[in-house]
Amino acid sequence: MGLAKMTKLVDLWLSDNNFTGKIPDFISQWKRIERIFMMGCSLQGPIPSSISALTNLTDLRITDLKGEQSPFPLISNMKSIKVLILRNCLIQGEIPEFLGNLATLKTLDLSFNYLTGEIPASFAGLAKVNYIYLTGNRLTGQVPEWILSRNKEDVDFSYNNFTLDNSSPIECQRGSVNLVESYSAAATQFGGVNSCLKQDFPCQDTRLQYYSLHINCGGQEITIDDRTDYEADLEARAMFYSRENWAFSSTGNFMDNSVESDTYIMANSYALHNFTGPVSELYRTARVSPLSLTYYGLCLMNGNYTVELHFAEIVFTNDSTFTSLGKRLFDVYLQENLVLKDFDIAADAGGAGKPVIKTFTAVVKNHTLKIHLYWAGRGTQAVPDRGNYGPLISAISVDPDFRVRHKKVKSVMMAGILAGAVSVLLLILGILRKKGFLGRKISAYKELRGVDLRTGMFTLRHIKAATGNLDPANKIGEGGFGPVYKGLLSDGTIIAVKQLSSKSKQGTREFVNEIGMITALQHPNLVKLYGCCVEGNQLMLVYEYLENNSLSRSLFGDRTMKKLKLDWPTRMKICLGIARGLTYLHEESRLKIVHRDIKTSNVLLDKDLNAKISDFGLAKLHEDGNTHISTRIAGTIGYMAPEYAMRGHLTDKADVYSFGVVALEIASGKSNTSYMPKEDCLYLLDLAYVLHERGSVLELVDRELGHEYSSEEATVMLNVALMCTNEAPSLRPMMSQVVSMLQGQTAVPGPVSGAGLSTGDSKFKAIRKHFWESRSVSQSSTTSTGACSDSFVAKLDRGESDIVQTNAQNKQ
Repeated sequence: MGLAKMTKLVDLWLSDNNFTGKIPDFISQWKRIERIFMMGCSLQGPIPSSISALTNLTDLRITDLKGEQSPFPLISNMKSIKVLILRNCLIQGEIPEFLGNLATLKTLDLSFNYLTGEIPASFAGLAKVNYIYLTGNRLTGQVPEWILSRNKEDVDFSYNNFTLDNSSPIECQRGSVNLVESYSAAATQFGGVNSCLKQDFPCQDTRLQYYSLHINCGGQEITIDDRTDYEADLEARAMFYSRENWAFSSTGNFMDNSVESDTYIMANSYALHNFTGPVSELYRTARVSPLSLTYYGLCLMNGNYTVELHFAEIVFTNDSTFTSLGKRLFDVYLQENLVLKDFDIAADAGGAGKPVIKTFTAVVKNHTLKIHLYWAGRGTQAVPDRGNYGPLISAISVDPDFRVRHKKVKSVMMAGILAGAVSVLLLILGILRKKGFLGRKISAYKELRGVDLRTGMFTLRHIKAATGNLDPANKIGEGGFGPVYKGLLSDGTIIAVKQLSSKSKQGTREFVNEIGMITALQHPNLVKLYGCCVEGNQLMLVYEYLENNSLSRSLFGDRTMKKLKLDWPTRMKICLGIARGLTYLHEESRLKIVHRDIKTSNVLLDKDLNAKISDFGLAKLHEDGNTHISTRIAGTIGYMAPEYAMRGHLTDKADVYSFGVVALEIASGKSNTSYMPKEDCLYLLDLAYVLHERGSVLELVDRELGHEYSSEEATVMLNVALMCTNEAPSLRPMMSQVVSMLQGQTAVPGPVSGAGLSTGDSKFKAIRKHFWESRSVSQSSTTSTGACSDSFVAKLDRGESDIVQTNAQNKQ
């Protein structure tokens, strides 16, 4: 009761102790108190209603209470509150509206409670709050749009039960918003979203099956004992990061430290010779998290696994210095089961700077392994300095306890492209050679029987049944590969069948390449390949059906084709979707792919107008360590980067260039290939640089939009397009940087004026002079572009060109 008399108390710290019992009601007598810290104790809830009397509180942190569930505490009178952390406090019910009206609030953490209902509408007023964590609750309804467009600090809504709508994301964001496992099972059962958004993080494609996992947390890729490859984990700051076979989700920010940017990868402060054994290299680095860190092993074969978690306390010391006072405690869960409570790395290893490996057995039943590290508020927080607490892990090793029979593993990872022996591709190559497509004379064939459709092989009988015997009425397009038919499988799946035409300019090499590439890649913004048919003299690819055909048709369709009305938000979504797909190809996929033929006709749109990159027949692997690929030139005039078109010098920056052209076309509604070989005419790209030089780049925005577009977003998209089309590849951004700029997370530096012009300098100077000397630019359809004859401007407005006209005739 002595504490009750301390009426002049300003600060109270009760963290990291063994106090028990309920939080007393007499705290209401502390009228002057400004800060309360009750973290990592053994106190019981509920938080007493008398806390409402503490109107001077600016910082309230209560976590990890024991006992029973209770309603949200009465804190509406705390008008000066800046930090409100009520984490794992057994709070149930809906989030009260008054929280959105706390004008001084900077940090809000209500993670790991039992909160239900929707996000209060008043939360729109929290758009300026630095950190919002609602992780691990039971929230429903829709995720507000203001959260998805947030570009400040962290917002974490992961592990909830939200529902999908038209504005919902289809994949997890890698920026400042975390939505891992945030949507209910019912909301995601019909597909269309990335598996990372679904509860329990299911395998995106169960045909991909792995039987081991090795990660060097926070470090480079290394090989141990010349046999075990540990994958790199170098994402410096991400709330979510994903590879094909693993991912991680991190939550929280380090509190009260004075640094502008937190560090989430720690370097070893000890000499490496202090670490013995062949695995010592694993302890050069470690990944840390302020609150919650979850690693996922994805698409694992079901069965029992041995899981080794490598730890070493590489921050604190054993000597008599101040850094020896640090104490790190956290919990470890494996498949949602607590396996380590208040784990102290240094104590378990016999001192700081020493490795310790904790070994467990895990059962994988649904192809996903979850390793969760959680800080329960215990240990030191300000020693040796603020920001050195929370989970820390050096490496993860997962190996099967069962015998792996490689012949039965349904793997389409494309490792065979790198090693030269993917069983699926070998099978296809063998069939092609047997049937004469690879040089032999075509002879009589026996129909393939008993083919397991799940392996991606379709029989001709199935294809004909699905497409009405390739009925011309079901023909939906014609491309360089051949005709495309719409079909319906017996299970109700709608498909698109691409048939290799005898007149096709593409051959068996492109056919095999497309199968190999696309089956190795799984992403919401890449078209999904169901399989192929190699039978008789037929070569066919079976894809998911995309209801809205190609982006080219939507943008440039003439009177013979139905042209979609694409509003500005849809154009932004499409542009961002293409950028995300290319980011995956270039930076995130285990295989680094250069597409080589990015253009509007190779971007397909689903029923919700989500963009999906297609046609991988020309794609090339870009192996790590190679600065570029020297290859034969293949692609489409108007979209090819100059260094590739002239010298065959291929890098992923060639795709970046092509994306820039496509982004320009999306914003303008005009085709870059609309070219008239006259002295007074320009490519659309050239015109864009002229307008940028003049400071009127927004004149390019599609006139059909009228004033219904965001001038700020349009300026960003157009400037990003000009950056991407810079003549110098080194000055073009990476696609992940493009995504960040389009999302408004990073500023857009100005492009190098004139660097992308395809015309000569003298011509540009003349055109630039023409622009600057003109007193005004008419808004009429014949002069708004200002750089070409009226006939050319009309062509641009209609999006006509030889290629577009051909596509229109072929109904692609």
